[in-house]
Amino acid sequence: MKKGETIMKQRNAELMTGNEACAEAAIVAGMRFFAGYPITPSSEIAEVLSFRLPQEGGVFIQMEDELGSMAAIIGASLAGTKSMTATSGPGFSLMQENIGYASMAEVPCVVVNVQRGGPSTGLPTLPSQADVMQARWGTHGDHPVIVISPSTVRETYDWTIKAFNYAERFRVPVIILLDEIIGHVNEKIIIPQSEELEITDRERTKEPPETYLPYRFTDSDIPRMADFGTGYRFNVTGLSHDESGFPTNDPTKIDVLYRRLNRKIERYKNEITAVKKDGLDDAEICIVAYGSSARSARRAIHEAREQGIKVGLFQPYVLWPFPYEELEKISHQSQYFIVPEMNLGQVAHEVACATKRDVIKINRVDGGLITPHEILERIKNVSL
Repeated sequence: MKKGETIMKQRNAELMTGNEACAEAAIVAGMRFFAGYPITPSSEIAEVLSFRLPQEGGVFIQMEDELGSMAAIIGASLAGTKSMTATSGPGFSLMQENIGYASMAEVPCVVVNVQRGGPSTGLPTLPSQADVMQARWGTHGDHPVIVISPSTVRETYDWTIKAFNYAERFRVPVIILLDEIIGHVNEKIIIPQSEELEITDRERTKEPPETYLPYRFTDSDIPRMADFGTGYRFNVTGLSHDESGFPTNDPTKIDVLYRRLNRKIERYKNEITAVKKDGLDDAEICIVAYGSSARSARRAIHEAREQGIKVGLFQPYVLWPFPYEELEKISHQSQYFIVPEMNLGQVAHEVACATKRDVIKINRVDGGLITPHEILERIKNVSL
């Protein structure tokens, strides 16, 4: 490596928390509108953006509550601006109705949930991974959604950018599930150069306003957008609607709408889902771990391998759509599946569905991190 290259890498090195990385990456992705309400342990995201967004020509607004926060980012997105909100626990619950609205109206936006223990106000300052099912099924009705779960600060940076890319491309709300550990841990990361990044913007219509239909069928299943305030006027509703955006009770049009809404994610799931596999080529035991629990799993697997135990890691970065097919393939080789998670078995249930095997669960709901030792001991018990 040349001296100049070393200096450049040193310049790009930053010490960041996951919350700070999320905020900075959102700006790099092109986010220029943030609306939110302070809540532990996500508040640092809002704090960073309160001074960073104005520096970038963006808008930060503290709303009266989480309902208003979600509504505000929907409005900003319809006006053509990439938008985001961040919350935790009770605030995420309050956002569900408007997340459903964004799904039905096909409004791209990003929602960050830095998870804490629950239900209700629960454990405000301690970690949890118990919002996995809420992220997928929290709002009523069959609806499209993408849910991301990074495990390090650098992954948080990279996957925040990808979250905006997914939201803009597929016209869906994308949820980033961090937790208190990832949100507050400090790690050194190398900030990627701009030329290393792929930034996706929404596909805008080329039709004139007088012929534009906001939900016109396309071969991609993703209607082209127009920005409010640029000469386009169209109806946006949470009701079942036709291509014009106006409500309809026509069963044929309703069926077409709902199937398309969900098909646009199912159709592209192989492009959306992403997993990290480590040591699975010969693994008899497969650890399925995500978020901060994947950090402990990686250490436990390293120690188990040193003891001659054939174990590997399957880490999904995207929890929804869930990678059922990939896990099913692994089940042809791995005899045992262990799922450590800070809940009572939410992802373990999906692993069992995918592998058709009994899943060994490691669960903590006391606000404590699942340790490498806990996972290693379970691995050793299984391998006996």
